[in-house]
Amino acid sequence: MAKQKKSTFERLQHGGMNRKQRRELERRMNSEGPGLEVVHLDAAGIDIGNESHFVSIPPDRDESPIREFGSWTADLVRMADWLKERGIRTVAMQSTGVYWIAVQEVLEQAGLEVYLVNARGTKNLPGRKSDVQECAWLRKLHTYGLLRNSFRPPDEIRAVRTIWRQRDRWVKECGRAVQQMQKALTTINVQLANAISDISGVSGQAILRAIVAGIRDPWELAKLRDPRIAASEEEIAHSLQGNWREDVLFELRQVLEAHDFYQKQIAGCDQELVKYTAAIASREMPEKTDLPKGASELPCSKPVRRRSKRPRKNQPGFDLATELRRTMGVDLTRIDGIDVITAQVIFSEIGPDFSAFPDEKHFASWLTLAPQRDISGGKVIRHIPAAGRNRVANALRMAAQSLCRSNSYLGARYRRLRTRLDGPLAVKAMARYVACLIYRMVTKGEAYVDRGAAYYEGRRVEKERQALQRRAASLGLKLVPAT
Repeated sequence: MAKQKKSTFERLQHGGMNRKQRRELERRMNSEGPGLEVVHLDAAGIDIGNESHFVSIPPDRDESPIREFGSWTADLVRMADWLKERGIRTVAMQSTGVYWIAVQEVLEQAGLEVYLVNARGTKNLPGRKSDVQECAWLRKLHTYGLLRNSFRPPDEIRAVRTIWRQRDRWVKECGRAVQQMQKALTTINVQLANAISDISGVSGQAILRAIVAGIRDPWELAKLRDPRIAASEEEIAHSLQGNWREDVLFELRQVLEAHDFYQKQIAGCDQELVKYTAAIASREMPEKTDLPKGASELPCSKPVRRRSKRPRKNQPGFDLATELRRTMGVDLTRIDGIDVITAQVIFSEIGPDFSAFPDEKHFASWLTLAPQRDISGGKVIRHIPAAGRNRVANALRMAAQSLCRSNSYLGARYRRLRTRLDGPLAVKAMARYVACLIYRMVTKGEAYVDRGAAYYEGRRVEKERQALQRRAASLGLKLVPAT
C-alpha cells in the first residue's frame, strides 16, 4: 500500500527537520563568518512561502535554529512567540507576492521590527537553492546590515491605496466593456461610433439600451440623441441601419449589464474613499509664490474652458481636488501635466509624508526614474533598464508625455529633451524632473508657479551663448555680436 502524503499542517505538527535539512543546516552554520561588522545582533531571516515559512535564528539561540512554521494564523503566532523567547528583535523577509502581509502584521503586533526587502537585493550564493539556505542567507545578510528596508506608507494611506487600486481595476474593466460594445455594434454593421465619438456617453447609452429593449427603427433611435452633439439626426439614423443578429444582441445586452455593474462598483469605491480620506489629517497650504525676477508668465495658446460642475468621466463623484489640497498641503495640479487623477495616484501610493526619502535623488531612485549604469574604471559599461513597475512612475511618465504641446516652462523643457534624447529616455528624464518638483513642493510646502516657455527659452539661449564664449576663449578667440 502506497504511503499517503501528509498535508503541510500534519507535517508541521510533528516539528523537526529531515536528515538532509539537518546536514545542510550544519554545513551552513559551521561556515566561517565573513568578518563584517555586526549591525543587527538579534536578527532572524524568514523565507516566505505559500503553505509554510522557514525561519532562521542565530545558531547559539536554539538547538534547532531553523524551523518551519505553517501559514495559518495560529502557527504565525507561535512563530512570533518563538522568536521573542529566543531574544530576536528584528526580522528580515522577502516581499513574495502577498504571502508576506499576514506574517508582517503578526510580527509587528508582537513588537518585532520587520525588514521587508526586495528579492533582487538578496540573491543567494551560487549553487543549489533551498528554503533552508534562503532563510539562513537572509539572516546573515540582515545581521551585517546588508539589506535595505522597503518603503511602506502608514496604515491610513494603505487603506486609501487599497480602495484606489480596486477602483482603478473597475475603471479598466469598464473600458473593456465599452470596447466589447463597439465590437458587437461593428459585427451587426451598426456604425454608431462613426457618428458619435463616445458610445459610453448620454446619447450612445440611450441608443444602445433602446436597441437592447427591442427598438429597431433607426429614425426612432436617432431621436434619442442629445441636442448638444454635432452629428445630425439624419446622420445617426443612417449609421443605425444594421443586420440585427440575435446572438450579437444577446452579447450586447450582457455587456451593458456588466457595464452597469462596474459603474456601481466604482460608485461604491468612491463612498469608501470619502470615508478613508476624511480620516486623514489636514496640512497647511503654502502662500502663493511670486514669479522669479525677469520672468513673465506666458498665456496659454488654448482657450481657457470653464470647469463643469459635473465630474469628468472616470473621476470620483466627490470633490477630490479639494481633499487632495487639504491632505497633501499643496496643490499638485498647478504643475502642468499633473491632473487630479495623477495627484491621487501619488497620494494613495505614498501619502503626504515624504520623510522616508532623504532627498529628491533618493525619491527619483525609488520611482525607478533615476539612470542606472554599470561603471568600471570610470567608464560606463552599460545602462541597466529599470526593473519593476511603479505606479507613481507610470503616472508621471504619462504626465510627461502630455507636455508635448504645452505652452509652459515644462513643455519647453520637454521639447528640448526630445531634440537631444530618444523618445523613451526623454519621457523618463522629464518624469524625473516632475518628480523632483513634487518632492520639493511636498517637503518644503512651496506652491508651484509656471514661469512660461519664453523664460525657459531665454535661459537656454543664454546658456548656449556662455558656452560658445568659453569655447572661443579656450581657442584664443572672442565672440563679436552680429548687431
